Amino acid sequence: MCVPGCLETVAARLNRRAFFRGAAATAAGAAATAVLPRTPQAQPRSFTRVVDLTHRLTTDFPTYFGKPQVEIEVMFNYAEHKFNMKKWTVVEHTGTHMDAPFHFSADGWSADQVPAERLVVPLVVINIAQRAAENPDAQVTPDDIAAFEKAHGPLPDGCCVAMYSGWDRHVNSPKFRNADDQGVMHFPGFHVEAVQMLMEDGRNVVGIAVDTLSLDYGPSKDFATHYAWLPTNRWGLENVKNLGELPPVGATLVAGTPTVEGATGGPSRLFALV
Repeated sequence: MCVPGCLETVAARLNRRAFFRGAAATAAGAAATAVLPRTPQAQPRSFTRVVDLTHRLTTDFPTYFGKPQVEIEVMFNYAEHKFNMKKWTVVEHTGTHMDAPFHFSADGWSADQVPAERLVVPLVVINIAQRAAENPDAQVTPDDIAAFEKAHGPLPDGCCVAMYSGWDRHVNSPKFRNADDQGVMHFPGFHVEAVQMLMEDGRNVVGIAVDTLSLDYGPSKDFATHYAWLPTNRWGLENVKNLGELPPVGATLVAGTPTVEGATGGPSRLFALV
């Protein structure tokens, strides 16, 4: 999460030395014990509609650290030069974007290294919107996963598990960050025990997705979910929209993620084929 211009914000929220010592230990333990995802077998698929899961990226799109992370400069315009071209300056983790394994690990896959077959995968949607409406700190828990599997059967091989909290409707308001008087944000995410469950008992889940600013819920100070999940060469997607338009099972995710060399993630175009 550390990007140019944000260090003073992080310093105000965390004791960074203690944080990274603990986080590194957590990451090492998770990487040592987690089962790496298998390459899913290709399955015949068909669809009748396409749902865009991507927010439009603007210079004022809300960010985790609260400061703008997109600048756009006009380099050439049609009136003067007979063609249009712009220069973008974008922090990787802005808008609807990927968290690559490298984002929270020493040697995980960078965005360009994630195999294509892990980016066109079955998509399942766990709906916690009612709970999130009552409690912005709601999290996807092992109980949610167990209930989902009881209702819909085992998770598909090589799938992405998405949290639908309904938070995407707040993207144009301060409630998307939902920071309190102390600067602590309040929005839903995945509990670390839930992602640990997704790596157990033969489940083969390659990615998770959220309609909020972070895989971890807003008040998190240790990014436990990031550190448990990403170092196992699994990826995450943040600021996803329109998950409420999808069925719990049966959709296919097409994740158009960055291929910039060494990227820790980046703005992405996401589609669900239903």
